[in-house]
Amino acid sequence: MKKIGILHGMERSFPEAFIERVNKMGLKDIAAEHVLIDKVEQGEPTDYSVIIDRISQDVPFYRAYLKNAAIGGAAVINNPFWWSADEKFFNNALAVKLGVPVPKTVLLPSHDRPTDTGEASFSNLKFPLSWETIFEYIGWPAYMKPHSGGGWKSVFKLNTMDEFFNAYQQTGQLVMMLQEEIIFEEYFRCYCIGRKYVRVMQYEPRNPHHLRYVISGTPASAKLVKQVEDYVLKLNHALGYDFNTVEFAVRNGVPYAIDFCNPAPDADVHSVGQENFEWVVEHAAKYAVERAQQQKPGKENLTWGTYVTDSVGAFLKAGEKPAAKPRTTKSKATK
Repeated sequence: MKKIGILHGMERSFPEAFIERVNKMGLKDIAAEHVLIDKVEQGEPTDYSVIIDRISQDVPFYRAYLKNAAIGGAAVINNPFWWSADEKFFNNALAVKLGVPVPKTVLLPSHDRPTDTGEASFSNLKFPLSWETIFEYIGWPAYMKPHSGGGWKSVFKLNTMDEFFNAYQQTGQLVMMLQEEIIFEEYFRCYCIGRKYVRVMQYEPRNPHHLRYVISGTPASAKLVKQVEDYVLKLNHALGYDFNTVEFAVRNGVPYAIDFCNPAPDADVHSVGQENFEWVVEHAAKYAVERAQQQKPGKENLTWGTYVTDSVGAFLKAGEKPAAKPRTTKSKATK
């Protein structure tokens, strides 16, 4: 029997519905349950073939547990190694590389020095930064937000240089990024599961949380929805996320990827609505079963994005080239 486990915190509606949906499939060799941990021994496999992670971003113990489980052969959704390395500024840089529109963004050093560092630790950083050039590039209004993390924590909307410096002083040791505001006509939030199942949802981030998926007005054009879907797939294939959401703000008909590092996205029925909830439960269950069927005990069962796999492939290909023959010079005696 292969077990699919879901690791979660306070949320209830999605984990309960997911477990019920998998078990109602009536599969003889696959069952789903809440993950239960009683000990974590190094290098030892868990009882789970697949684990869906909904909480390790907030609990370092769980993140370490999942990495150990992956070494033992569990297919962890999402890959805890990549999730530990990923952050929003890198995502934006990768989107630029992929040709997906993103807001103009710059990275800022933390306002306060990190603990155990001093002035000499920053001898490679020019002081002051080229603030005038940065502000000219980004423009006003702008958003300042942490380069990593989520949940709209420590996010500032800024209209002037004075507002920026006042807010910057409040960010402490956080590494921030400054980003242009996209004043949008339409907005989308998109589930992407398995890097193949996509649900494009019209979304209004300015509404109260429980009304953000309640949209009144003209439905989005089929052409725009298709472009958004293509961008969602392109980003998730590159990043390698199996369960993610991507947000787009549409300005002058162009969809800009605003946020696409949400590997434990909101899936609560009370916020996303019944129809979207049914979709995410159904496709999460379907994909988890697919991964369980493909899982090979004791082997590596994680998925990696094309950014990583292409880099590894290029390295291996370069390593396969035959070594150049050493050049020899014939001595006069052998001529």
